[in-house]
Amino acid sequence: MSALKQGRNAPNGDPLGNLFLVATPIGNLGDISARARQTLSDVAVIAAEDTRHTGTLLQHLGLAKSLVSLHEHNEAQRANQLIERLKRGEHIALVSDAGTPLISDPGYDLVRAAIAQGIRVIPIPGACAAIVALSAAGLPTDRFAFEGFLPAKASGRRERLEALCNDERTLVFYEAPHRLRETLGDIATVLGERRVVVARELTKQYESFYYGSAVELATRAAQDADMSRGEIVIVVAGAPEQARGTAVDADKVLRTLLEELSPAQAAKLTAKLTGEKRSELYDRAVALSEQSGRKS
Repeated sequence: MSALKQGRNAPNGDPLGNLFLVATPIGNLGDISARARQTLSDVAVIAAEDTRHTGTLLQHLGLAKSLVSLHEHNEAQRANQLIERLKRGEHIALVSDAGTPLISDPGYDLVRAAIAQGIRVIPIPGACAAIVALSAAGLPTDRFAFEGFLPAKASGRRERLEALCNDERTLVFYEAPHRLRETLGDIATVLGERRVVVARELTKQYESFYYGSAVELATRAAQDADMSRGEIVIVVAGAPEQARGTAVDADKVLRTLLEELSPAQAAKLTAKLTGEKRSELYDRAVALSEQSGRKS
C-alpha cells in the first residue's frame, strides 16, 4: 500500500507533488522505519546528498529508484529543477547521507522554495545524531542548543565559544575527527572545567561514549587515536549556576574600561568577560563615551 498522500492542487487545478524529508539510519541500517522504507519505494525520485551512499542503502532495502544529487555545491540550481518536477505532480524524497535532512545537511533552499510554491512538505522522522548523543550523555535535556559544526579555524572557533560562555543550556556540537583534540582544548580554555561527553560512531559496531571534563577528554584524545575516528558529537554542560549568579554588569565594566581605553578596546574586553556580542557592546561604549564627553 502506498504511503503517499495526495498533494495540494496548483492554482490551475492540477495536483502538485509532495516533498518528503526522509530520515535515514546514522549507522545501523536496522533503524530504518517501515514508513521511511515505504516512502522511498513510492516516490518518483530521490534527491540525495551522495547518490552512491544512498544507492547502498537502497540496495540493502531491495529498492531500485531514480536518484539525483543535491548537495551544498549544486543545491541552488538543483532545487529549481526539483520544484518544477514537484509542480508537475511528481512526489520526491529528500535524504541526507545519514540522519534527518537539513540538520547540518543540505536541503534548506529546496524546502523554502517548496513552501513558497504551496507544495506540501512532509517529514518522515527518524534518527538524528545530535538527539541520540544527547539522550545518552547524562546531561540536562530539558533545554539544549544545537550548534552544528564550530568554525574550522581556531580563532573563529574560540570566538563562537566565547559567545556561548554564559549559555545555561546544554550545548551540542558536531565535529570532524581530525579537529577533535583542538576543539576539546578550546572548550576547556574558553568554557572552563565543565562536564563534557564525546560520542562517536553512534549506532555502529564501535559506538563509544567518553565522559569527563574538557581537559580530561582533550588529554585522552591526544593519547587515544580511536577517539578521533568516525562521526563525532560533543555534548557540553551549560554555564554553571555560580557563573550565572555572578553575571557581570556590562555597562559597569564598560564605564570602568572607558576611563583608560577606546570604545573599541573596551567593547572587546567586555565581550570576553560577559559573553555579550562585541558589536552591540561597541555601540553602547560609544554612547557611554559620548555621555561622559569623550570621543571615540
